[in-house]
Amino acid sequence: MGAKECIEAGKAYLGIEFGSTRIKGVIAGENGTVLAMGRFGWENSLHDGIWTYSEEEIFAGLKACYADVKKDIENKYGITVKSFAGIGISAMMHGYLAFDANNNLLVPFRTWRNTITGEAAEKLTKEFNYNIPQRWSISHLYQAMLNGEEHVKDVAFFTTLAGFVHWKLTGKKVLGVGDASGMFPIDTKTGNYDQGMIAKFDELAKSTALTKGLAELLPEVLSAGEAAGVLTKEGAALLDESGDLNEGIPLCPPEGDAGTGMVATNSVKVRTGNISAGTSVFAMVVLEKELSKVYPEIDLVTTPDGALVGMVHCNNCTSEINNWVKIFKEFAELYGINPDMNELYTKLYSVALDGDANCGGVLLYNYLSGEPVTGFEKGALVLARTAEDKFSLANLMRSNLYSAMATLKVGLDLMLKEEGVRVDEMYGHGGYFKTKGVGTKVAAAAINAPVSVMETASEGGAWGIALLAAYLDQKANYSLSDYLSEVIFKDAKCEKCAPDANDVRGFDEYIEKYKAGLTIERAAVDVL
Repeated sequence: MGAKECIEAGKAYLGIEFGSTRIKGVIAGENGTVLAMGRFGWENSLHDGIWTYSEEEIFAGLKACYADVKKDIENKYGITVKSFAGIGISAMMHGYLAFDANNNLLVPFRTWRNTITGEAAEKLTKEFNYNIPQRWSISHLYQAMLNGEEHVKDVAFFTTLAGFVHWKLTGKKVLGVGDASGMFPIDTKTGNYDQGMIAKFDELAKSTALTKGLAELLPEVLSAGEAAGVLTKEGAALLDESGDLNEGIPLCPPEGDAGTGMVATNSVKVRTGNISAGTSVFAMVVLEKELSKVYPEIDLVTTPDGALVGMVHCNNCTSEINNWVKIFKEFAELYGINPDMNELYTKLYSVALDGDANCGGVLLYNYLSGEPVTGFEKGALVLARTAEDKFSLANLMRSNLYSAMATLKVGLDLMLKEEGVRVDEMYGHGGYFKTKGVGTKVAAAAINAPVSVMETASEGGAWGIALLAAYLDQKANYSLSDYLSEVIFKDAKCEKCAPDANDVRGFDEYIEKYKAGLTIERAAVDVL
């Protein structure tokens, strides 16, 4: 079936993902081929010290993204789309969206980017003997309880951004297990929330204003391929305000961007992993067994089908690189040159490979916001060097690329070096890997393991959730990993980069100086 016929017959799959700076929609055919896409740019706002997106922005962005997808279909195929075989919603993980018994949002959405739950995260980690990061939804709820916030007594339900949008489209308060594992710990034996930890939380809650047991407040957990409701009449109108879209379309369980990144890079098997590098950066490795102890730097989450994953998540990645690129653009404009931004990024990324393996001693901290992995609730941007260091364009850009991976490396070294976790291959995706042969080379040096980027990597999480929507029709025939390997990625091409020994030594030298220099970053945060 051709692309036009597939879409016209309602056999294609729609995936929409709410990223930090972009909402993206992808239409995939039955074999995963991308047939159309759309996007909508947005930015979080800082209100009263909280990073947030308003409820109005969320649904205006949803409509705008879908309208752009619809426009792409009309331009390419001359048809108006009316139905799909399945739909999937994904979004940035974690955060806090709390509602009362009348389904009213109680406080503005608190995103993953906020580092305001340190007390709660520390207490829960100690109580559960299980790492509970600041970003997790349960940390946000418990911190609100500890703070004595007025809204706590009215909380009747809380969820993630993906769960919220899915609920409004289907009426179902459910969540894919991968996203749910960023709300509260999952027992991988049952595929549901850890009941022992729920009991411990309820005991802690007795002295607070929370009126319901935790189990009543959390969304239902579903695994990949399970039915998660259908598009309601109200949901169809919310998605497509023109009224062309039919109700009754099946939806897959809503997932977080970590899970869709794993699907989009075929890294849901044991001993595989992926690095997602954009505004934030995180790496996930599917584990053969549980870690020997609790590491505050390592989250334990799951794949969309419930396998245990070690995850290192860092708040900062490419934002400071983007700022340096803008500076060089301004410099070019002084000479009357208006550089093509894609070409400028390529040149600046590529020149980094001419730098010294240890960046010539040039040290850079890219903490636009706080960084819990290294213990920072707030960030400052620092470039540090001595008179003896080799300060050049190549070393500056190489240090930028290293700094984007540095905090991630701090966490991954605990898994790979201290715990002896084995990784056969890591797959990269996100803007960091866009310049061929650069991001992969730096990442391979950081983890001392091969890193590959598939030709489909740029499709990202929106494509990943479209594939999970397609898996609704394939669960009876395949496990998720077999479906991806045998159907979607059977003939996939990729750029593979093995670690270079000199680069590995250089990055190790850089990271030792980086860790020692965190006192510089601390001073900058305190003073600036």
